[in-house]
Amino acid sequence: MLPSRSRLTVALFLLPPLLLYGAAVLLPIAQSLVLSFFTWDGISELRFAGLSNYAFMLTEGDFWTAVTNQLGYLVVCLVLQLGGGLVVASLLLTLTRGRELVKVLYLLPAVISTVAIALLFQRIYSLDPEGPVNHLLGLVGLDSLERPWLSDVHTVLAAVSAPEGWRFIGLYTVIIYAALLTVPRELEEAARLDGANQWQIFTRIRFPYIRPVWMTTSIMAVTYAMRGFDIPYLLTGGGPGQSSELVTTYMYKTAFLSTDYGYASAMSVFIVVESLVAVGLIVLVLRRKAV
Repeated sequence: MLPSRSRLTVALFLLPPLLLYGAAVLLPIAQSLVLSFFTWDGISELRFAGLSNYAFMLTEGDFWTAVTNQLGYLVVCLVLQLGGGLVVASLLLTLTRGRELVKVLYLLPAVISTVAIALLFQRIYSLDPEGPVNHLLGLVGLDSLERPWLSDVHTVLAAVSAPEGWRFIGLYTVIIYAALLTVPRELEEAARLDGANQWQIFTRIRFPYIRPVWMTTSIMAVTYAMRGFDIPYLLTGGGPGQSSELVTTYMYKTAFLSTDYGYASAMSVFIVVESLVAVGLIVLVLRRKAV
């Protein structure tokens, strides 16, 4: 639809970011795919291993423990980020004052260093010295629930997932809030005149209208959570035991501590594949509901 001169201009402007994306993203993915078929310790020569890395990955118990933990981590992140973001964005529509301040406060964690967030939550979860979580439990008479949240195998996975969910809730709040602002108010007023309550207005008008944005935010949240690494690794390093081990942290340890780059590359390919499958499922489910 563009004249030839405009197409050339667009191509010239797109070329640098495409080259950068290819060098920074596509090339490492291709290298990981190739390396996953080899055995390599980072020093000696590559040795072709065929599908042995994948066969070992699919039969190793530690890997599937990490996958299970990753799913739990994903659920907590999605509940906080998407569910919390939708609730906060809906509440923002009702505010008449301080709306911009609330948005800034919610968005602030997204720009804070992950190291700072990890140090902050280490203090929040601390038992000795007593952190805010345990102190609050003591104030309300729930002393029996006080514990070292990052050292207890029953609570550590939720404890390392919550900071990641809290970190990006503001980002998704702003995105969803912007989408809700585009919903025609005439439709809502007509629904109210017909006797619709707030829940019916949300489910029948607002959410269907923002479904494309919801699909995009869902894809972002799922893929980011599946690649989550920094905060869990900084908080626990996957411990105690393997209670908070994610596929990403296990891959990192396999590559840089065990120096098994071939097997680690196979896990990286698994992460890419599961992310693509998740994106396909999200698109399929949301588009089917929209029909």
